[in-house]
Amino acid sequence: MDHGQPSPDPVAAAPGAPGPSVIAPLRAVVRLRRRVCLLRKRRLLPPGVGPDFRALAPRADRDQPQVFTFDGPAELSSRTPRKRRRRSRVVLYPETSRKYRPRVEQRSRAQHCLLLLVAIVGFQVLNAIENLDDNAQRYDLDGLEKALQRAVFGQPAAIGHIMALLRDYLATHVHSRPLLLALHGPSGVGKSHVGRLLARHFRAVLEDGALVLHYDARHHCPEPRAAQDCREELARRVANVVAQAEEDEKTPLLVLDEVELLPPALLDELQGFLQPQRSHHFRNAIYVLLSGAGGEEITRFVLQNASRALPLRLDGAHDARAEEELRAGLRALLVREHPLWQAAAIVPFLLLDKRDVVNCFREEMAGEGFFPDQARAELLAAQLNYYHVAGREFAVTGCKQVVARVNLL
Repeated sequence: MDHGQPSPDPVAAAPGAPGPSVIAPLRAVVRLRRRVCLLRKRRLLPPGVGPDFRALAPRADRDQPQVFTFDGPAELSSRTPRKRRRRSRVVLYPETSRKYRPRVEQRSRAQHCLLLLVAIVGFQVLNAIENLDDNAQRYDLDGLEKALQRAVFGQPAAIGHIMALLRDYLATHVHSRPLLLALHGPSGVGKSHVGRLLARHFRAVLEDGALVLHYDARHHCPEPRAAQDCREELARRVANVVAQAEEDEKTPLLVLDEVELLPPALLDELQGFLQPQRSHHFRNAIYVLLSGAGGEEITRFVLQNASRALPLRLDGAHDARAEEELRAGLRALLVREHPLWQAAAIVPFLLLDKRDVVNCFREEMAGEGFFPDQARAELLAAQLNYYHVAGREFAVTGCKQVVARVNLL
């Protein structure tokens, strides 16, 4: 070293090791490889994140002096190279060709048909709703209900059931089957009175008496007359009524009183009117059957349950469970006589108590021109016979004798 000569390299001096001419290029290659890796890491990692690359740099790079600049660390980080966004190439059209705008996607014709179908269906639904209201208003059911409640005493449950059935049936003009109402109860409870009120109301609202048939078995088919003649006459009269109603697009009313006196042949004819194979105008009608059949069953039921106040509560509200039980018993009893009542909506009329009989007297006295004095009506009502059960009094004959008693005044 004193003579300025380099000291011998221990690696090179080792026996069997490569010479200096080979090691120097290898070191240069390793240094360049580290330099390239360091530059790649600086590009991939964000500024200020990651390890200290200065510590990983070769000793030769760490020994180099750092250059001072006036740029802050934020400016230095902002100067990091960014990857340039690739611009989309501009489409160039030849000058000689015509330029076309892209065609709008054509809408299928099925969409227009679907919108038209939805509009038609919506219009039909609105029209049907309006027709339901118009058809129900034609028969003035609210006025009918008020008339029945004012003129019929002691039967609030029966009147409510009848009006519910009529409202449901008369909501539309087209029906799959006729409505068959069967009003049953003992004598004098108001069955025939309700039938007359229904006939009178429908004659007024339909403005045609030919669309209402009031058939009385005792009057139109007396005992000596042959049952076959009565059957043919009833079939002819019913056919004329329903045919006329079909022309006028109205629902007729057919009231048959004292049905318990009809021969079985006429009951068979009535059952034939209800069959679905009959023409459609027979299915658009209301049949009201007034019968005293089952009156004993109703009387027994009322007297047995008078102590529990099930059939008729003190406040006038009817027990639905007791009414359904009574209806089921009446149906089982009537079906054994004839299958006609299997398809009927049975409405039981209960016994009238003394308070209802007094109201009947006052109504009849006012109708005959007498002053409806309460004391006089109670005096007349006391002359009738009653069932005395659990502190309550039920008239044996209802209001049947009221007219005769008032006529004697």
